[in-house]
Amino acid sequence: MALIVHKYGGTSMGSTERIRNVAKRVAKWVRAGHQLVVVPSAMSGETNRLLGLAKELSESPSARELDMIAATGEQVSSGLLAIALQAEGLESVSYAGWQVPIKTNSAFTKARIESIDDARVRADLDAGKVVVITGFQGVDPNGNVTTLGRGGSDTSAVAVAAALKAAECLIYTDVDGVYTTDPRVVPEARRMHSISFEEMLEMASLGSKVLQIRSVEFAGKYRVPLRVLSSFTPWDIPLDVEAKSGTLISFEEDEKMEQAVVSGIAFTRDEAKITVVGVPDTPGIAYQILGKVADANIDVDVIIQNVSHDGKTDFSFTVPRGDHARTMELLQSQVLPGLGAREVVGDTKICKVSIVGIGMRSHVGIASTMFKTLSDEGINIQMITTSEIKTSVVIDEKYLELAVRALHKAFGLDEVKA
Repeated sequence: MALIVHKYGGTSMGSTERIRNVAKRVAKWVRAGHQLVVVPSAMSGETNRLLGLAKELSESPSARELDMIAATGEQVSSGLLAIALQAEGLESVSYAGWQVPIKTNSAFTKARIESIDDARVRADLDAGKVVVITGFQGVDPNGNVTTLGRGGSDTSAVAVAAALKAAECLIYTDVDGVYTTDPRVVPEARRMHSISFEEMLEMASLGSKVLQIRSVEFAGKYRVPLRVLSSFTPWDIPLDVEAKSGTLISFEEDEKMEQAVVSGIAFTRDEAKITVVGVPDTPGIAYQILGKVADANIDVDVIIQNVSHDGKTDFSFTVPRGDHARTMELLQSQVLPGLGAREVVGDTKICKVSIVGIGMRSHVGIASTMFKTLSDEGINIQMITTSEIKTSVVIDEKYLELAVRALHKAFGLDEVKA
């Protein structure tokens, strides 16, 4: 049978009863003949609780010590799961990231995995044990405990699956798969049976919260098949049913995928638009504006420069909403005085809506359908950006839900069984 990696999120590990159900689900797979490695997150709310204690003692605690503290949440859940598996009659052993070891760089609180030594894990698997490995963490070259940042357990699981050349990595979460869009906005949204890696990467980067984008990037680099499915389905459903449930993220662009021109609609409210008005239309002006922004580690997304009139133009771009005030202050104090521009204007009441689909490569007129749909609803498009398999527009935030519902219907996602 196959070597499978299971990953369970914080809600799945939220109580001893839920941990017991996770153990029963894992035991079902083992008894069917599979080798299992399990990567759990900390129990829901635990990481926030631990970091909150640190913040009570210091307004700016050491990043190294924050990692020491935060890493204990996954250590507890891994130990508890190993005990629950042993209570199910299985041999099981838990390891912290440094014990495997999962080797990372030294960027505390946002480390990146560099390599995984799989010898110890393989020896345990060959001995018939279920191996439980803490998600979210590793060890740097100096022996310090590191963490991978929010959602890092997804990345841990995919990295472990890649190192072990697992047949599949199953991400168990509190949703039952990837949907054509957020069902809370569009009740008619449908769960997709499969989606290509490229589409999932775009969906994750454009606002879909199902998977951490780094985990999708890792899966793409090492071609790890991923499946997103729910941990809240009964643990005793037949294995052959469970193994085909959820959404498979794969690398095969089969005929069924090609039939869907647009696979999904992603959106994010976490956007702010900044416009530098009356900029001299001269070479290097974009760098003069955005260079300082980049130096401040502020991510810029959509960029538009208007047509020049009388040697002047307007230059607009979007940043995360949380960086809006900092970006405005930086431009007004460091950029505007030497630029010769008239003013800087900010708008925090915008959002970004995107259509995604590999079918867009071979179909013309997709963008125009999007624009006509929004026009018919009286929605003004402020900015546009495109790639081979996505088109994104920036619009007024008050129209977000109307836009998503209208586009979902316009591209047949209400009816098409993706």
